[in-house]
Parts: sequence; structure tokens; C-alpha cells
Amino acid sequence: MRKLTALAAALGLATCLNAHAQSTITLYGILDAGIGYIHNSGGQSSQWKMSTGNVAENEWGLKGTEDLGGKMSAIFDVESGFDIASGQMHEGNRLFGRQAWVGISTPTYGTVTLGRQYDAMTDVVQPITGDSFSGIWATPGDVDNYDDSARFDNAVKWVSPTWSGVSLEAMYAFGGIAGATGSGQVYSGGAAYNGGQLSLAAGYLHVNNGNATASSRGTTASDSFFNSAVNSAYESANSISIARVAAQYVISQVTVGAAYSYSEYVPDGASTFTRSEKYQNGSVFSIWQVTPTFQTIVGYNYTKSTGDSSATYHQVNLGVDYYLSKRTDLYAIAAYQHASGQNGMGDAQAVIGSYDVNSGANYQVLAVAGIRHRF
Repeated sequence: MRKLTALAAALGLATCLNAHAQSTITLYGILDAGIGYIHNSGGQSSQWKMSTGNVAENEWGLKGTEDLGGKMSAIFDVESGFDIASGQMHEGNRLFGRQAWVGISTPTYGTVTLGRQYDAMTDVVQPITGDSFSGIWATPGDVDNYDDSARFDNAVKWVSPTWSGVSLEAMYAFGGIAGATGSGQVYSGGAAYNGGQLSLAAGYLHVNNGNATASSRGTTASDSFFNSAVNSAYESANSISIARVAAQYVISQVTVGAAYSYSEYVPDGASTFTRSEKYQNGSVFSIWQVTPTFQTIVGYNYTKSTGDSSATYHQVNLGVDYYLSKRTDLYAIAAYQHASGQNGMGDAQAVIGSYDVNSGANYQVLAVAGIRHRF
């Protein structure tokens, strides 16, 4: 009997250890802080400040997977963004404002996840643009969600397996308004090709900004797109539609890339403007991996708005990055932007990338030097 009891205990322990081996939970995060200088900030000629989240947002998260058998896995990710300078939470003071989702993954049918997520266009296009280095490369005010300023609640997303370098994604986010299914809904799709040296991607995003009759304008599954003077005149838009394409090519130690986006802010009878506002953005960048631990990047952004108002933005960017280890690096970034024309509220203001600092002037200079650590 004692032998049987010992055998049963041993089998139980082995089962527990085996189950543990098939499940993983990972704690991860990024800490990024530096000293920044802005020339023309809020109508003032200069500002020195501690600047955080410069090449990557400060975040911590938990992600995990469980083997369900039959090559099927349960997966999850919860991720919190915060300001390392003050300790305050970002994304509207949400605990897990960056991501919060759970799902099922199989090698045959792909992955389905539910929760607060990035859209498909961000997933497939952003990684092969200059934004992979820093949000300083983003469109002025991030009007086309180039730097994923907006994430999406109540979302269901499917990611395909990869077929000969090709992958697909689709996402739908419920608006959740009773009696008005389309109010506040978001849908997005994307496709990508990775052929080694050459990468191509394209995506589309549509955001309903809330039915003004069924709820109120701005009641939507999407975070706000209206974070700066570039597009704040169009906060009453009925919907926002964005299409983006990008390409990247690696030549030895040099990576070159280009992207184009078209965004349209569409009014209705409840809007404070009557003609659609349209933004076209073209960008190019080049990264030179000088040594395994040191890289430089340069880029140029051109943005033109038409429709309700008309403005033009030219921006040049520069960055350097030096790795002290696999997890810790030192960086410096700088950008100059010039704006002209009208932004719907008056004279166009320069707003560099997704930093969303209104200049109060027609040009702006930003420079930051800092440190990033991953864990």
C-alpha cells in the first residue's frame, strides 16, 4: 500500500511539473527617460524638461501561454503604461491601458484575441517605418495613428499564420451602444510580406466617432485622435478613415524605408465643420548599423492637409543609439519642423511627431538625450 501511495504521489508530482512546464508567464517592461529641450513650446521660446518615453513608452506587463494540447495554446497579455518621472499611469489613468487581452492560438488557423488591443494597421505597417525607432518620426500630431496614439477597447482580432512570408490581420471593436450597433465601432485590416531583405505592408483603419443622436460625439471604442492643434478643430468628426502602405529594404548594414498614408476626417450634421479634412503624409528614413552596438537613423516627413483647411508640414529627424548591453542603451534624437497654412482654428502650428507639444509658432525644434532599459 505504501508503494502504491508513493507511486501515486510521484505520478501526481510529475503531472504537476509537466503542466507547469507547458505554461509560462513572463514579466517584462521598458524604462526610458532623458533630458529634453524644446524650442517653441506653448507659445514660449524655450523649455528644458525631463522627457520620458522618447524612443519607447515606459511600460510593464505580464504575458503568458498555456499548452492546451493538439497544438492549441491559450495566450494573454496585460500591459500598463506609466510616466517614470512621476509614477503616474498613462492611457487615461488605466491600469492596463496599453494592452489587455486573452485568446487562443493555433499554427493552422492563426490567433484570435479579445480585449483592449492595437489595430491591424499598426501591427503590420508600423514595424517597417521610422516609428520603429521613435515616435519623433510620426506624422505631426499623429493624425494617422502612425505612433499608435489610439488603442481600441472591446476588440476582437484575428492574426493569420504566415504563409511564405505573407500574413493577414483583421480587427473589429464593438461600440457597445444599445440600439445603435455602428455607433462607436472600429474596424481594421492589414497584410504584410517579409521576404528577408524586402518587407511590404498595407493597412486600413475606420473609426466611428459616436452617433450624436444615440449617444454623444466621441463615445467610441477608440482612444482620442485629437491630441494637438494639428487636428483638434475636427474633434466633432463623424468618422475617421486611414489607409497606409510602407516598404523597407535591407542592404548589408543599411536599412531604407518609405511610407505613405491618407487620412480623412468626415463630418455630419452634428459636426462643427462641413467639409472633410484630409491629411496625406509621406515619409522616408534610413538606418545605418555602424557597428553591432551603434546605429544612426535619419528621416524626413512631409504632411499636407486639404479640405476644410489647408496646411503643410516639413519635418527632418536624426537619431543615434548606442547599446551598453543587450538590454540597456543610450540614445539622442533631434527634429525640426516647419508649418504653414491654416489648421482649422487659425495659423498652423508646428507639432513634432506624436510628442503633441503645441508650439504656438510656425516652427519647432526638439532634442532629447536619454537612457532606455528593458527587462
